[in-house]
Amino acid sequence: MSFDNVCKVLAEKYPREFGSWLLPQAPTLVKVLKTELSLEPIRADSVTFLQTANRILHIEFQTRTISNPPLPFRMLDYSVRLIRQYNVPVTQVVIFLQETNNEIAFTEEYVNETTTHRYRVLRMWEQESALFLDNPALLPLAPLTQTTSPQRLLSQVAQSVARIPDRNTRQDIAAYAEILAGLKFEKELIRQFLREDVMQESVIYQDILQKGQQQGKQQGQQEEAFRFLIRLLTRRFGEIDSSIIERIRGLSTEQLEVLGEEFIDFSEISDLVVLLEQQESS
Repeated sequence: MSFDNVCKVLAEKYPREFGSWLLPQAPTLVKVLKTELSLEPIRADSVTFLQTANRILHIEFQTRTISNPPLPFRMLDYSVRLIRQYNVPVTQVVIFLQETNNEIAFTEEYVNETTTHRYRVLRMWEQESALFLDNPALLPLAPLTQTTSPQRLLSQVAQSVARIPDRNTRQDIAAYAEILAGLKFEKELIRQFLREDVMQESVIYQDILQKGQQQGKQQGQQEEAFRFLIRLLTRRFGEIDSSIIERIRGLSTEQLEVLGEEFIDFSEISDLVVLLEQQESS
């Protein structure tokens, strides 16, 4: 699959996300427009048409600057045909994937003696990475964004991929990201961060981290309940035998709360010991 066709697949798989990215106002409903434009067929291998309620978003992904007919004229041609067929405004965005100094990547209009037609150009190497890292639909484009540290960017991409909960989606996004990263980085560097086993390890790590945080929270609650109960017991009975303290420390948060509720009925330390034995045997 070619680089620009990977992007076409993404745009057609996640039309709403791409519409929200490229249109001034996020659309509530977007559908992929499969259209046969009139007259002769138009090259459409990397072209996506998304239709909102009252507008067509035409996206063209480019890795090359040379084409026949030239890109600016082709954008005019698309626009005229779309407007004639659907009679709605057309927003056109050309997305250059690979860094280049060619003037076509910096041209946003077609001009002849009688006509000026404008469209929008996005150069991925100038885009901030945050937007792409935070959105799974756009994540495969993240390796192409602006960076001063390839290793750091690819590491961030890998971490974002690892957080995708659905395994099939995670694998697809990782594959797309790996393909597109090939436009910018060496293969070995890409595999260092985006290998499947690395992804799996990252997911496992995130799961372990989450469980550890939950466990730490529970331990904190238990320690708080323990300290509170010991303060109450010390105030009523004075110094508590260390063996009893250790037995209390071994109780769960729920068991400590039960002891605290029963505390008002204790007349002497032996009452505590009896209840403590009941808790330990339960």
